[in-house]
Amino acid sequence: MSKKVNYNNSTLKDVIIIKPETFYDHRGEYVEIFNNETYNLNNLNLNFVQDDISISSKNVLRGIHGDNKTWKLISCLYGSFYFVVVNNNPKSEQYKKWQSFLLSDKNRLQILVPPNFGNGHLVISDTAIFHYKQTSYYDPSTQFTIKWNDPEFSIWWPTKDPILSRRDDLGHFVD
Repeated sequence: MSKKVNYNNSTLKDVIIIKPETFYDHRGEYVEIFNNETYNLNNLNLNFVQDDISISSKNVLRGIHGDNKTWKLISCLYGSFYFVVVNNNPKSEQYKKWQSFLLSDKNRLQILVPPNFGNGHLVISDTAIFHYKQTSYYDPSTQFTIKWNDPEFSIWWPTKDPILSRRDDLGHFVD
């Protein structure tokens, strides 16, 4: 039996904060992180086609990446990370606006990120497992990258010296 999920709008239009229900007993905890019927009941009619995880160490910063077609449902399976969502739609009144969230295996928050938004995360625990569902298959040719410290966006990160990939350090794909 499905039920309504607890979700709220963020300050960025179309970015949704989701809090799945967690059940605890003497064995531990149980969390249903996605149920299509429940999402449909809440008018979140999305067709997820791919799930991915990344496992990173403290101070690793991944992103800011996105495209113009993919919805992503982001959650933290283990540890904690500082998560940033950026509006990269030049037609939006909120273009270049961003919002940050703390996602962890303790708060179980999920963020639903729409197309035309980029996202990135910085691991703040010793290790973190980042999980995301996508509504389209990964296609590097459609991706955009925003440099993590691009002064046009003025994003605050809780580090000055993150561990970066070459793509994230340069702010674009490299051959």
